[in-house]
Amino acid sequence: MTFSPELADRRFGVGLSTHAMPPESVERILQGLAGPDEMASAYPIPKYADVSPSFHELRDLRRQMDDSEAASEAYLDGRRQMNQLRQVNFAHTLARGAQTTDGFRERLTRFWADHFTVVSKNGLMPHLVTPYVEEAIRPNLSGSFATLLFAAVTHPMMVVYLDQARSVGPNSIAGQNNGRGLNENLAREILELHTLGVGGPYSQTDVRELAEALTGLSWTSTEGRVYRPRFAEPGSETLLGTTLSPDADIDTIAQALTVIAEHPATARHIATKLAVHFVSDAPDPDLVAAMEAAYLATSGRLLAVYEAMLKHPAAWAVTGPNDRPMAKVMRSYDFIQSSLRALGVSVDQLPLGVVSRTLRVPLRVMGQDWERPNGPNGWPEEAEAWITPQGMAGRITWAMQVPSELVRVLPDPRDFVKTALGATIPDEVSFAARAAEDRAVGIGLILSSAAFQRRL
Repeated sequence: MTFSPELADRRFGVGLSTHAMPPESVERILQGLAGPDEMASAYPIPKYADVSPSFHELRDLRRQMDDSEAASEAYLDGRRQMNQLRQVNFAHTLARGAQTTDGFRERLTRFWADHFTVVSKNGLMPHLVTPYVEEAIRPNLSGSFATLLFAAVTHPMMVVYLDQARSVGPNSIAGQNNGRGLNENLAREILELHTLGVGGPYSQTDVRELAEALTGLSWTSTEGRVYRPRFAEPGSETLLGTTLSPDADIDTIAQALTVIAEHPATARHIATKLAVHFVSDAPDPDLVAAMEAAYLATSGRLLAVYEAMLKHPAAWAVTGPNDRPMAKVMRSYDFIQSSLRALGVSVDQLPLGVVSRTLRVPLRVMGQDWERPNGPNGWPEEAEAWITPQGMAGRITWAMQVPSELVRVLPDPRDFVKTALGATIPDEVSFAARAAEDRAVGIGLILSSAAFQRRL
């Protein structure tokens, strides 16, 4: 199949809407990535270093709570500010997807944020996850994978999440003084999840060598990422057959990550994961091979990989082997975002209490608690993970009840079905739109339909 504007918006973007025309070509999609990030300006999210209250402010106040009533009150006020900021970040993230004309950028942001998952490990950092995405992920969507990898895995949120600050070279000055040793968490997840993949061509020796190369990488609550030479394992490490610089500095970490990023197994892993996310749970091998070749030919330039995907005929196929539908099932977040987009909801205009009650809480019921996946491997891709009794019940309840709370005058379902699904409207959904007893029921039936919840 060849390029289709509506399929482009539904499969590679955030869904159809009345206020934004679908992209007219692959070139237009790629040009959007090269242009200014308009949604980041329209719906700002603070950078990690600019967040208030900061982690260290909350931590210090919590330590003083037992001895100071003023500190206790200040801490509780800081917690309220933290929760409010998290709500604003959630609303602005949804608003970007609901209003954008550059849906591919929003989808890529969510894809890479999931690929490089971080989760707040204590009650003082949940409001810092979105700033991590804004700072490490979003600006690096179309550069080299090595650059994105470095930005993500050396960010303070990743350092905290995977316990890198506890890792000390056994033969380092600090290691000899206090007997602390290596923590391999970050090294293992880099190799297994972020680059070479599960079952990739690395050994336990490579895990240890990378862990030793990463020693010295740490963070502070005031400075962010820091490098501590006293913690660094001395000497050269050998990673995947490459001998790294003996220098104990951040440049050696960058060298190690580049070695892994440019490995052929990483090319295959990234190509496969992108194809699975955007096209099919079982993507065409020729599509994956084309993306892998583009990665290797450009030393991991992500824009070239995206271009190879978007220009391959398999990316636009609607059926696979045995004429089975290729459509991906939306994750719960994507379902809500695409629904808001089709309905024309201005998320940023909603009171934060309404955002929480009608959007964030239902998202948890649907099985995708905001920024809280179960582990560093992020959210599952396979359809079976999302088509569950509880998840589907949550989606249907939301579709039937919430749109009328968010939109003063609901659209005519006979018109809305065209907005939501474009030209590909199954007969049963068309009938439901015509025969519904009222607008709320009609809208609910359309949003609940398999035709809407699949990206086709």
